[in-house]
Amino acid sequence: MMRILLVDDEVELADSLAQQLTREGYRVDVAYDGGRAWALLQTTGSLADTQTSPAPPYDLLVLDWMLPGLSGLSLCQRVRQVDRATPILFLTAKDTLDDRVQGLDAGADDYLVKPFELRELLARVRALLRRAGSPEGIPRLHLGDLELDRENQSAYRQGRMISLSQKEFRLLEYFMTHPGQLLTHDQIYKQVWAGEEPPSSNVLAAQVRLLRRRLRLPGSPELIHAVYGKGYRFGLLGEELQKP
Repeated sequence: MMRILLVDDEVELADSLAQQLTREGYRVDVAYDGGRAWALLQTTGSLADTQTSPAPPYDLLVLDWMLPGLSGLSLCQRVRQVDRATPILFLTAKDTLDDRVQGLDAGADDYLVKPFELRELLARVRALLRRAGSPEGIPRLHLGDLELDRENQSAYRQGRMISLSQKEFRLLEYFMTHPGQLLTHDQIYKQVWAGEEPPSSNVLAAQVRLLRRRLRLPGSPELIHAVYGKGYRFGLLGEELQKP
């Protein structure tokens, strides 16, 4: 799961965005000021000692510019002194050309002015993660005759397009990024229903049945295998996930 640090002193906006990003499958930490963000980066994030940090580094930083205490611009500059790889997106009301130039010169990879459309923000997040070479950036996943196009949220089997709901797509994506692994019910809930009330086991079973039905084609083997009382295993015997 990709980790994002969201830094914004507008609490209502920050919490709403964090909830939306969580629904998209990201793990999100929120800081309402630059000082707290810097502390998170040093203790549990991208600047932490990898031997002692309890969490992996952040894959993306989303920063407001005008923060109490340490500004977003100063925070960006600090990060870039020691970390030139983690993508940084400015999300700010500062909208002049000089502001944009200053933000990008400070080390930001992208700049989005408030107010903004949520769809555009999510598209920019995906683009920055792709550029950074994260697993989110693998645009297509393959397993046997099944192909998943993550960028366009579509699937193909034997070259035929399969229509998927958002939940079915997220479930299939999770399966395809963990081929051959036993995925427990709890693991699937946390990934596919992130930020939502976990469904009953009957709902999950029904969702899996629907996905199985959509993937089933004459001459193609079954891909989703139930492990009684534990969860599901995805894939073909001896088959490994192929990444182009």
